[in-house]
Amino acid sequence: MKPFFSASRTLCLVLFLCMQLGVYALNEKPFVIPELKEWKGADGMFQPSADMRIVCGEPALRAVAEAFAADYGQMFGTVLRVEEGKPRTGDIFLTLKKDKKLGTEGYAIRVDRTVTVSAPEVAGVYWATRTLLQMSEQNADRCLPKGQIRDYPDYALRGFMMDCGRKFIPMSYLRDLVKVMAYYKMNTLQIHLNDNGFKQFFGHDWGRTYAAFRLECDTYPGLTARDGYYTKREFIDFQKEAAGRFVEIIPEIDAPAHTLAFTHYKPEIGSREYGMDHLDLFNPETYTFMDALFKEYLEGDEPVFWGPRVHIGTDEYSNKKKDVVEKFRAFTDRYIRLVESYGKQACVWGALTHAAGDTPVKSENVIMSAWYNGYAEPKAMVEQGYKLISIPDGLVYIVPMAGYYHDYLNDEYLYNKWTPAHVGKVVFDEKHPAILGGMFAVWNDHVGNGISVKDIHHRLFPALQTLSAKTWGAQPALPYADFDRLRRQLSEAPGVNQLARIGREPAMVCQSAEVVPGSSLSYPEIGYDYTVSFDLEAAAEAPGTELFRSENAVFYLSDPVSGLFGFARDGYLNTFGYRPYPGEKANIQIKGDHMSTALFVDGRLVEKLDVQKRYFNAGKDSMNYVRTLVFPLQKAGDFKSRISNLKVFNYVTGSDAVND
Repeated sequence: MKPFFSASRTLCLVLFLCMQLGVYALNEKPFVIPELKEWKGADGMFQPSADMRIVCGEPALRAVAEAFAADYGQMFGTVLRVEEGKPRTGDIFLTLKKDKKLGTEGYAIRVDRTVTVSAPEVAGVYWATRTLLQMSEQNADRCLPKGQIRDYPDYALRGFMMDCGRKFIPMSYLRDLVKVMAYYKMNTLQIHLNDNGFKQFFGHDWGRTYAAFRLECDTYPGLTARDGYYTKREFIDFQKEAAGRFVEIIPEIDAPAHTLAFTHYKPEIGSREYGMDHLDLFNPETYTFMDALFKEYLEGDEPVFWGPRVHIGTDEYSNKKKDVVEKFRAFTDRYIRLVESYGKQACVWGALTHAAGDTPVKSENVIMSAWYNGYAEPKAMVEQGYKLISIPDGLVYIVPMAGYYHDYLNDEYLYNKWTPAHVGKVVFDEKHPAILGGMFAVWNDHVGNGISVKDIHHRLFPALQTLSAKTWGAQPALPYADFDRLRRQLSEAPGVNQLARIGREPAMVCQSAEVVPGSSLSYPEIGYDYTVSFDLEAAAEAPGTELFRSENAVFYLSDPVSGLFGFARDGYLNTFGYRPYPGEKANIQIKGDHMSTALFVDGRLVEKLDVQKRYFNAGKDSMNYVRTLVFPLQKAGDFKSRISNLKVFNYVTGSDAVND
């Protein structure tokens, strides 16, 4: 039974009684991510009225106000009207106001009888609405503590890089990722558009090694990956939509290394000396090819690379010969200037210590991703004139299940010790003008390792919350243990639940006396950790018969290859060694976490599909293969068996932590 008073109602009642008795307690700083820079608490709570409006002080804020209203409605089911004019008691008022200390992204909020948001720029007002949403979602009545906020970032660039080259990341997920980033005031998303796998996993044959370029391409028909790509139109629209949330998309074409997709298409531009994943820098055709490729996405009134910045790659090429180094430097300079000729700012990976030489490389107004100090010594790069993004590989690289770098970031260390001023072991002064900000990255190095987009998100989301905190405010006051506990209260973003969380407390979250073929359940899927239980009266099922499906996965009663219980997601099919006899009755349980999926029949473990070690080249090389499943619940299949007594738990039943 639910308590008569919720915690939020109790708090409001206590504050009301204190006011009546003349006893006042100043409100403590609200928890949001990133942490608020300045808070001056007052007493009492702002209670949203039934007819609360969002009032714009200027027409320029209309779009922000409408986005805020849409997000508020999506999260809380409350329709807010957006109007222009003067606020009244109970309204939220958005206005622009000059304030040098707040800069271009800072904002102020005063919570009293009205909620007044002011900022020098529109972006600051938008970030303030993210703060208000986070504060509101932690209170069942959407009360806001009265007080004053002043908030502003330490670093202008706060971001993330996704490797879409080695693993196709659907546009639907990227759009959700932008929403999540915006909710946590992260403003830069780099999309790594081309890359390739490691040849040792493909018979040491470059011709068979996986490679992909993810953009529709008219200049070179057939260059675009066949297993997943973005049309030019949807990529333009994606960048515009992200800009509407104040997130900049930086597209990256990585060259002259990591270019196997290009040499698969045009073998004559590949390097026979350094490998076909390298361009031949001495072949004039290399430059003809790359010039035309960049041109397709940079030219025109509405270029495909729509935003202000473009990343040209330039990392991890050989430095064994001086003439190669000079060619690499010339290549880097050429494509910096080519990008600039189209009015864009160029970004590069840092490699100019590794490739030290005589050929000049433009540094003015060029951004360098400082990822490994052996490739680009940060202080030397600053002296040369580069602006740096701090993205140190040993601290902020996620490479799922690879066994090197991080599978999950060490969030506690990053929260307590790291700031963007720490580029590897080189430490700059905080807010050094040459350090634009910080990013983290997901690299999908091991092509074919079974990792799903859901698995990537499970690694990415807590890291994003942590890096949000550390790039907006380098020195948060809240202890990590409190941050780690409280952050679990927050949503991913309005309308986003990629983790497929159902409820916050361990519980049975869904049940059905009988599952009717073709029917739908209340939730599309349930994420790690979970138990799905049902009683089965088996019939003979045709291969490919589904129990449930969602947009992301299918669970089979009879998989399409062998007729076994199994599941498919992200192009991978995994099966259990179990097929019921026609007429057999059994209780089935599927239990899943972020490392495994297990099948139980009548309480007995049939098979646990956990991380599998796969070997190559007579055991000299190996890869971890992951068999996880975010369980689909969206739609039942067209099965003949009887499925009854369905129960879905948001925990793994039978564990020591929680009883059935």
